[in-house]
Amino acid sequence: MSDGAGRSAGSGEPEAGSGSASLPPITTSIPVRLRDRFDPRPGLRRVRNSALPIVQIVVAATAAYAFAYFVVGHQTPLLAGTVTVASLGLVRDARPRRVFETVIGMILGILIAEILLLVAGRGWWQVGLALSVTLIVARFLSPQASFAIAAAIQSLIVLIIPASTSVPFSRMIDGVIGGAAALLATALIPRSPRGEARRDVATLFRAFDGAVMSLAIALRTGDRARAERGLEKARALDPLVRSWRETLDSSVAIARISPWLWASRAELARAERVLAAMDLATRNLRVVARRTAYLVDDRVPRPVAADLVLSLGRGASLVEQSLADISLEPIAQEALLGIAQHLDPTRVVPGAGFGDQNLIAALRPFVVDLLIGAGMPPDRARQAIPRI
Repeated sequence: MSDGAGRSAGSGEPEAGSGSASLPPITTSIPVRLRDRFDPRPGLRRVRNSALPIVQIVVAATAAYAFAYFVVGHQTPLLAGTVTVASLGLVRDARPRRVFETVIGMILGILIAEILLLVAGRGWWQVGLALSVTLIVARFLSPQASFAIAAAIQSLIVLIIPASTSVPFSRMIDGVIGGAAALLATALIPRSPRGEARRDVATLFRAFDGAVMSLAIALRTGDRARAERGLEKARALDPLVRSWRETLDSSVAIARISPWLWASRAELARAERVLAAMDLATRNLRVVARRTAYLVDDRVPRPVAADLVLSLGRGASLVEQSLADISLEPIAQEALLGIAQHLDPTRVVPGAGFGDQNLIAALRPFVVDLLIGAGMPPDRARQAIPRI
């Protein structure tokens, strides 16, 4: 009987008829809903975010085709549409200069192919020759790989698809019409990336606040692991700054040529100032994070330094809010000035060691960057810091 009990216990299963509860299964089936297999929300977000570029492309390409067909008299103005669509695209960077460079690249490819058609005719080896010449010339003229590829694609179209008319360089005219339509659409139906810019701003400041919070907690608790995590978060801010800069540069470039966006140039200039300040602030935050990671290795809590870092994080949040509401700039400046008065490394923590003083010293340029971002002139922002 004891052997039977031993076998039952060793098997990990209850004896039959013992009335004990069954062990829970190791794995369980999870029902998969249709929504889990196919979630339409990401696709719908992409369509919503690309609504204006889609309208811009459709209007410009249709107008270019109609002009080439009805006004110029070309029966199949293929390149008028393809040049327009390819030069505008759905890319994030909608700067007029990028559109213009793409148009020039495609017209270059058309021109080279048309010349080779007159000189060497159409055939398989002419395709290779046209591609070689187009790619070599395009790479010589521009460092952008997309410029050469755009030229090569248009060159292929000219060499492979016969023209509907025997008039030389008729497709060159179509390409010029398409390029002009793309540039006009850039100015008259501007893609103002304000929505993308707002998302970039929110993402950057949210990540910035997360890094500041990690460092503040590390200083308050003397936690080296938390400080390392804060350093990782601070290092991850650089791509977010670049993303915002790309979106903002596109907005500024479009506002220069679009009459509908001239009124927003002052707002864009303010955003450029905040971006420049936050670029420097994120770099200084990485310095603060490295010094924090080194300092808390002794596991000693530093509540005063933690409060200062946390206060600077709140100041950065006010800078973010001032982007949407300029009336908040004086409030952000006042809050940051109150922090700046306490950034004397020799006085803020009496008897502090050299490492603690180094950390407080690293906060000084940090608060200057935020003050400039809040609209304070650089000279006055630097004068707000106590002299050492």
